Amino acid sequence: MRSAGFNGRLTCTLLKPMAALYSEIILDHFRHPRNYGSLPTPDISYEDFNPLCGDRIRIELKLKHRVVEDARFRGDGCAISIAAASLLTELIVGTDVGAVEAISDSWLISALESDIKPSRVQCALLPLEALRAGLRTHKLHELDA
Repeated sequence: MRSAGFNGRLTCTLLKPMAALYSEIILDHFRHPRNYGSLPTPDISYEDFNPLCGDRIRIELKLKHRVVEDARFRGDGCAISIAAASLLTELIVGTDVGAVEAISDSWLISALESDIKPSRVQCALLPLEALRAGLRTHKLHELDA
């Protein structure tokens, strides 16, 4: 597929710098995001926003016996935030909520296998922040019940 107004050679030339900036993991998850979409009846749904760049990510989870049975994400963001959301949702399916709560910033950054510049770390962590906030909100609702 070609971009409007560009020939194939120019489009290829424009994509080469992107490949030099990002790991294969980021490029693959950005170009082919896993778990993109919505769940019909999520147990957890939380959207977070990065005011510095405008990225917005919503994480949705379906739980069964405190295990993530299914995960989806939606949002608009840069390659790093979309790839991080895709990778994160892929890795947490089948995982106990306690282990999901223990995911560290450094673990997610490492899983992206890329040299994330300090100015872009918030992009990579936005999906994890949405996940954490959703889990906290869910836990509070469980305590109120």
